[in-house]
Amino acid sequence: MSRIWIMGRLVRLVGPLWGMMALAILAGIAGHLAAIAVPTVGLAAALSAAGFDFMPAWGALLGVLAACAIARGVLHYLEQTANHYIAFKLLARIRHQVFAALRRLAPAKLAGRGSGDLISVITGDIELLEVFYAHTISPVAIALGVSLIVAAVEVGLHPVLGALAVCAFAVVGIAVPVAANASAGAAGRRFRDGLGALDTYLLDSLRGLGEAMQYGVARDRGEAFFRQSAALADREAELKSRAGANQAVMSVVVWVFDLVIAIVGLHLFYFGHITLAHMLIATVLLMSSFGPVLALASLGTGLQQTFAAGERVLGILDEEPAVAEVASGAAPDGADVAVEGVSFSYGADPVLTDISCTVPEGAIVGLAGKSGSGKSTLLSLIMRFWDVDQGRIAVGGTDVRAAATHALRQTQSLVTQDTHLFNESLADNIRIGRLDATDAEVEAAARAARIHDVIAALPDGYATRAGELGDVLSAGEKQRIGLARAFLRAAPLLLLDEPTSNLDSLNEAAIMRALVEGRAGRTVVIVSHRPSTLTCADTVITLDGGRLS
Repeated sequence: MSRIWIMGRLVRLVGPLWGMMALAILAGIAGHLAAIAVPTVGLAAALSAAGFDFMPAWGALLGVLAACAIARGVLHYLEQTANHYIAFKLLARIRHQVFAALRRLAPAKLAGRGSGDLISVITGDIELLEVFYAHTISPVAIALGVSLIVAAVEVGLHPVLGALAVCAFAVVGIAVPVAANASAGAAGRRFRDGLGALDTYLLDSLRGLGEAMQYGVARDRGEAFFRQSAALADREAELKSRAGANQAVMSVVVWVFDLVIAIVGLHLFYFGHITLAHMLIATVLLMSSFGPVLALASLGTGLQQTFAAGERVLGILDEEPAVAEVASGAAPDGADVAVEGVSFSYGADPVLTDISCTVPEGAIVGLAGKSGSGKSTLLSLIMRFWDVDQGRIAVGGTDVRAAATHALRQTQSLVTQDTHLFNESLADNIRIGRLDATDAEVEAAARAARIHDVIAALPDGYATRAGELGDVLSAGEKQRIGLARAFLRAAPLLLLDEPTSNLDSLNEAAIMRALVEGRAGRTVVIVSHRPSTLTCADTVITLDGGRLS
């Protein structure tokens, strides 16, 4: 993405807040003009008191000076308040849009993403956009407005002075920031990507701290984290070094222009083109007018990280999901599944080849096969997490690609071997299956999943919080929470991906018995490498190398 394109996209996100943005810009222009007027009017008052002709009364000028000083403070406060109101409103709006985009991309497009990198985008990258909305858009407009007004006044004093002012503002406000951005190159992008990678590594290390300590690699991972952190600090130091160099260059450029206008003014006065009073006022006016363009010049390398953050945020907002959501399609009429000549590949890697099978409504069908044979992939295709490359999958007689996504999801429940628990009560974790379920219904689902006794034995029972990583329960217990969710949802099509992989044989037999007893009106597809799990199936389909065997 080019910086111009990124800036244009970020500006368009301002949307309904343009009225407030206009207020910030007008207050900023008026405030800077008031600040510039303080030394200029002060000089005019001194010249008037000294007896220079064509000057207003010095007493009146002192009154104007006092009014400008007060107005500067009031207008600056108004500008900053409006800018930050816009920034914080927009950041909240962008967070909402990013979360909606992640929900749209899930689960297929998020499968390979690092959690830490996504956290970095949602927190750090979006926060960095505050620099753009609060300290870039209106300052650019303010600098342009103030520069045009000051240049017009300089032209009124003498055209040469006006041309010099235009040149000074263009160099300080445009050439220096452009050069600063060019010199920084892709350093900002590398820094933001590095920060995301570091967050991912830290989150992964915290989750696996127990295993790392058990196998004696905790110190190694800690040292690797510090190495990555040091490398990131070096990148940040590089950015700050460039910013410092640009600040030094900017100061030199400003002083050069201050010297040039003084020399040009003296030259014009010496040859009688302007009066001494006009020469002094023109010089002080320009010297005191660099504030707005200096604000732009200081953005230089700082904007590198902002643009990098904007690119990462916009990349998520613009990313297309693996499958397009169908808003108004047909609803499945039943829970039977028909797989007809299905082939599917992850990129260039074929997973399923010309698969055809049926799952009658109300039946329990098992999918067996070695790891990597495509069993879980077939479940994902039935759920339409991915679209088939060839062939067709129908649920209830409706092609899943034509079915309304919401209606299709209402028909299905999926339980995987890795159940995620939210850091909420265990009752609320089960209630995810159906949010309006009563406590009695939650308990009935827990009993069917053989997890009620475990929950009841906890000090707070169903009110017990699962913990940040769900570490209150064991892997097998978490898996039974996932089954309880599915039982509570009572969807007509239940898809189970290794549902008993973390269970002992006793609990496995109890849950399979619950499935058989509660199968009325429900179609069940079970993926498992355990023959004992598939004993409850009416039919077992075996996959081998992506084909039916």
